[in-house]
Amino acid sequence: MQNFKIENDKERAFYAQDFSPIKELLKRIRISISTEKHLDISDLNFSDIVDFKPNETLVYITLFQSGQKSIRYGSKRKDFQTTLNRDIEMLRKNKNFHNFNINDNKSCRIMLEYVCSRHLIKRSELNSTRFDKSRFEIGIDGLELRKDGISYYYMPTDAITLSHMGLKSALQTLVKKTPIGKLTNSKSERLEILKNSPDYEYYLFRTRAFITYKDDVLPLYRGNIRYTEFDYDVLYKQVIKSVDWCLANMYEDGRFLYYYDCCEDNYKDHEHPDRPIDNLYYNDLRHCGGIIACLRAFQLTDDGKYIIAAKKALEWSISITKSHNTKWGTGYYAFYNNKSKLGGTGVLLVAMMQYRNITGDKSYDEYIKGYTRHIMSRVYTNGEILGYYIHPKFQNGQPLEVMNDEERKATFSFYYPGEALLGVALFANNFKDDPELASEARRVGEIALDWLVEERPKVYADLFTALPSDAWLMQAIEEWAKDEHFRKQSYFNFVFTDANTMMEKTYQKDDSPYIDFDGGYYYDYGDHYYPDGARSEGLVAAYYLAKFLGKKDLEEKLLKACKHVAMCQFHLFNSEENNYSHKNPERSLNSIRFKATRQWVRVDSIQHVSCFFARLFMAENDFPKK
Repeated sequence: MQNFKIENDKERAFYAQDFSPIKELLKRIRISISTEKHLDISDLNFSDIVDFKPNETLVYITLFQSGQKSIRYGSKRKDFQTTLNRDIEMLRKNKNFHNFNINDNKSCRIMLEYVCSRHLIKRSELNSTRFDKSRFEIGIDGLELRKDGISYYYMPTDAITLSHMGLKSALQTLVKKTPIGKLTNSKSERLEILKNSPDYEYYLFRTRAFITYKDDVLPLYRGNIRYTEFDYDVLYKQVIKSVDWCLANMYEDGRFLYYYDCCEDNYKDHEHPDRPIDNLYYNDLRHCGGIIACLRAFQLTDDGKYIIAAKKALEWSISITKSHNTKWGTGYYAFYNNKSKLGGTGVLLVAMMQYRNITGDKSYDEYIKGYTRHIMSRVYTNGEILGYYIHPKFQNGQPLEVMNDEERKATFSFYYPGEALLGVALFANNFKDDPELASEARRVGEIALDWLVEERPKVYADLFTALPSDAWLMQAIEEWAKDEHFRKQSYFNFVFTDANTMMEKTYQKDDSPYIDFDGGYYYDYGDHYYPDGARSEGLVAAYYLAKFLGKKDLEEKLLKACKHVAMCQFHLFNSEENNYSHKNPERSLNSIRFKATRQWVRVDSIQHVSCFFARLFMAENDFPKK
């Protein structure tokens, strides 16, 4: 691993400055844009913030406003003041300028972005994986193509405003601006032409950027605002506000809004782009995750609206439930999108049992027992728990009662077993009204758990990755541990080994290649970081397990790690401060994105982070919090 401490310390020192001069500058820029008054900044001192190089430092001004496509202009002149005045002049000439309410600092936000370093690279060396002078890091680096004295720019903040994640997206956007863009409408053909065009020079550059926020100005890093320390108040607010977003976007039939693209202000799922507007894709597992998020919010607030929403969502899940016979009696399973997934029934059982435990409402007991019977029926003779009961690509879509080795492997899911066994564990530990079925659930659950912990790593070794991802099974073992019979060292080793690997594969303050990587996960050191709520649910489960077992040192280590990764995930929250570039910031407000620069929101991107945050909040705080 490389040590980036010196570079990171410089970055942090920059952001620790007093940016009052920039605040005053943007105030004057707003006045100048609004009134056509010549901008005069001769009395302002920017020497510690802006290292302006005459005719080299490119400066952009961008206007953002809800419902409007942003407009911007960039130039470089003999001095900073002349450059800014040129930008202002050209912004005012933009055909859409009159659509912006410049005088209203609450609705019209202004971004200032200027180049602070730039260097020539070879096209053949341009990459996004190696740590060398030719690495392009999305949101941090800009890319310039230059030919015949004309430059074309991809600014670092374009990553957020255009919802991009990698070098390919940047190149596709950039080449479209060049004459190559007029030769073909094919993105791949444009890139191929560019690759074979020796006349283009390539430059990587970095910028500093600031965005107005009401009367204030916020420095941006990777186009985002920065969180620099863990804070329980931030944690709590992000849980409640994000779950409230789910409730505000809930349909009458009990479903949650599945997907929202903040950049495009539409509901077109990137994984199912061809689905018609009146029949958008939905996912029953992630639906149940939304229910669990509601229940976590209720635990923190004692606000009955979350229970009402959870019950409404459970009713939708019941509407997609079907039955079949098992040797224990009637089994129930979730059937949606022509599939019956083990995880679909498993997470539904988790949601129903958590609902029952929290509310005491026993009205779903027959379904709870039926889902438990179904999951038990999917445990194969050797202990393997089968991933699908119905799949349209196997056995003509008929129930998969008997499966050969090839079919079992083809339908195996890495995540579904943990989801199912968490549901069964909650049933076995908490459902006292049918002791016989609970006893059977413990017997079958142990067989399946033994296979997962001891045999799966051998049978499906090729499915395991460097960064563990079976957070559901970690949560399941945490729950099973409440039963003395399930306190097996092999189970605990699974949880704590995976948790330890997660901690090892977390960027730290001094080894993070970029300061916002701090607290993010990686598969291989140097990867773009993963601010991952789903994995973190496993990490916080390991904390609770260590606490339950009285492992004080491990408990403290895990709690510290949870706070560390949570601070990184704070940046995914679409706050009023950082959703400046969204087409409809009122709609995106309080949602949680997938990634650092991607502007996609899905019900599970909210659920995993909010549930992790809720459990972390409960670790050291009294609740409900009024």
